[in-house]
Amino acid sequence: MRDVPARSESHGNDGSDSSDSSDSRDSRDSRDGGRGREGHAARRGFLGGAAALGGAMALGAALPRTARAAAAPGTPGTARPARAAAAWEDVINGSFGSYAAFEAEWNYRYPWGSDHNGSARMYGSSTDHNHIYLNSGVLTLQATRITWDEGTSSSTPHLPIRYHSGAVHAKNQIVVTDQFPDYEVKGEFQAPSGAGTWPAFWLTGVNSWPPESDILEFKGNTNNWFNTFRTSSDVSTTIVGVSSPGSWHTYRAWITKVSATDVDIHYYLDGTWKAAHRGAGFVGKPLWLIVNLQMEGSSGSSGPGGDTFYRARNVYVGRNRTV
Repeated sequence: MRDVPARSESHGNDGSDSSDSSDSRDSRDSRDGGRGREGHAARRGFLGGAAALGGAMALGAALPRTARAAAAPGTPGTARPARAAAAWEDVINGSFGSYAAFEAEWNYRYPWGSDHNGSARMYGSSTDHNHIYLNSGVLTLQATRITWDEGTSSSTPHLPIRYHSGAVHAKNQIVVTDQFPDYEVKGEFQAPSGAGTWPAFWLTGVNSWPPESDILEFKGNTNNWFNTFRTSSDVSTTIVGVSSPGSWHTYRAWITKVSATDVDIHYYLDGTWKAAHRGAGFVGKPLWLIVNLQMEGSSGSSGPGGDTFYRARNVYVGRNRTV
């Protein structure tokens, strides 16, 4: 959830598939065939790319769990690393059913504290649910405009604090390695898209920035930004228009190891593949998973005067473990 440099490429906001990664622009046949299907049964099976499975993908045939690693997506013309047999395992699943379940899997606020690159300061704890709360399996983050002077954000670009809001981050970090070569990260969200609202569902480096992967990011309008930061100036961006972001939509990333140093990240909206970006240098680097409702900043400097709500449900992380 960073500002994309002006010189990074963006492609299409009409909902069409697009990516500025030249090594994965035409990788539809190499993406995983899960197609964003929901539920435990879908996670048991994995449809390989058409190049690997031919007509099996078109027929909707599923492979057993242990075959997911072998059938995981790659990039055309790139040799896949040899894979041992693998077993699929859930990392985060069903964590919004109660505060006990939530607090077993998630921490309140950002990993680094309360402030980031917008005008909202994050508040929340096990005893403070004014801006981070659960109801019937739904996590709600609520931003409220304040009327007093609370200084400026401690993070660049040090904007004046005009909102109190909510952020959470997963306790489990995502690290692609030989042992864990494939990850699935997804969730269903009702995202605000008005001027000055900046919700996100994203991955960022634990020990350094980048790497970063933005699975959901709205900046004051109805376009979602799928971003992959390799360096601060080397960024792949795919912008996709979303009809009614405030309704429930599913945002998904499939992350797969393609070399000793690199991953491919396949982005989906509502089960439809939208882009594949190369994550050069992502292998072995731990990532935080964050859900936050930031305000203003890149989404506009005149945010709403009333409360803003960002809702999430069925946030899921799973991975292949080589055995």
